[in-house]
Amino acid sequence: MMNRRDLIKTTTAFALLGATPLAAAPTVPTYNVPEKYLPREVSLRVNLAPGEVHVFPDEFAVYWTLPEQRAIRYTCGIGRVGLYEPGEFYVGAKKEFPSWKPTPDMVKRSPAQYARYAEDGIKGGLTNPLGARALYLFEPGRGDTFLRLHGTHLPNTIGRAVSNGCARLVNDQMVDLYNRVPMQSRVVLYPRMLPNRS
Repeated sequence: MMNRRDLIKTTTAFALLGATPLAAAPTVPTYNVPEKYLPREVSLRVNLAPGEVHVFPDEFAVYWTLPEQRAIRYTCGIGRVGLYEPGEFYVGAKKEFPSWKPTPDMVKRSPAQYARYAEDGIKGGLTNPLGARALYLFEPGRGDTFLRLHGTHLPNTIGRAVSNGCARLVNDQMVDLYNRVPMQSRVVLYPRMLPNRS
């Protein structure tokens, strides 16, 4: 069994293989996004512990931290103004092709859009609102927050504040992040400093 140090070394070795889009599972297509939205390994200006997820909403960026002040940066879409929830969380569940059901708050805000899915939801699949993979964010004492880091088949929603509070990556990039992030990993969603940006 691999210990944490060996796992981090292995993750870093794979991350250094190239600057082209990172490989995804063969069942998930590669989405056509602008080059600036492709995942890349970067140097961090701040010292963050390796093996964590950090979401910076004003950058529309998700960072998976590596040793030696390095990280893999992904571009994401975030929650709309008033729906984005900053805080410190942990990965309490991971699901491949998860099913989806709107929260009661979503149904209340937009009944015409969501009420029809309130009972049965939508089965998992690439076009499901949670996409190919999802990381479920939990808090101690609260449990499931209903916040997710998840996939999407809609590349035009990346780099924008469009969701009901979650952060989304195109499906192939979400598969890559999902494969790197173990259960119980720390996830930090930072506050928005530019609330009118969308």
